[in-house]
Parts: sequence; structure tokens; C-alpha cells
Amino acid sequence: MHNIDVAIVYATAEQQWIFETQVARGTSAGDLLMMSGFLQKVPDLDGRAVSDLSLGVYAQKVTDDHLLQPNDRVEIYRPLLADPKEVRRQLALVGKTMGKN
Repeated sequence: MHNIDVAIVYATAEQQWIFETQVARGTSAGDLLMMSGFLQKVPDLDGRAVSDLSLGVYAQKVTDDHLLQPNDRVEIYRPLLADPKEVRRQLALVGKTMGKN
């Protein structure tokens, strides 16, 4: 069985983590996260279950059973702090727009 190159990425406002490795073809995104120990290396993710995480590959949302392809970048998404639609609505009420003061 051939190995494929993959990466895991996670970012906060202060720091980003990138972990590159090789896994066997047919490995799922969830298996990669479990085998790599990545979750234990990132304080925000330590102790979190893989099934509770929001994952993507190149900005396309995937589930933890997604089978990885060569050069896939598994992205772990943080939850939104605020609903963007609600923020825009609140700004519009006071005559402002997003990105402008």
C-alpha cells in the first residue's frame, strides 16, 4: 500500500499550527487526527473528540470519515463567535457596514 502526503492545519488569531505527514492511502480525516496526536499538541483542541470538530479539505466541509487524497490539507475550523448575518444587521441599524468604521 502506498503512502500519501497530507497536512493538518489549525489557526487562532495568535498562532497557527501546521503538521505535515504521510499516511496510508485510504486513511480518513478522523483517523489522521487520531493517529497524528495533533489534537493533544494544540491547547484549544486537547481533549476534544474528533466527531465534535468541524473539518474541511481546502475550504470544502467534510466529515471525519472523508477518505484523504494525496496532498490534502485537513483544516480544523473554530466555531464562529457571532453570526455574521446578525452582526451585519446590527451594524446596519446604526448606519455602519462591516470592514468600515
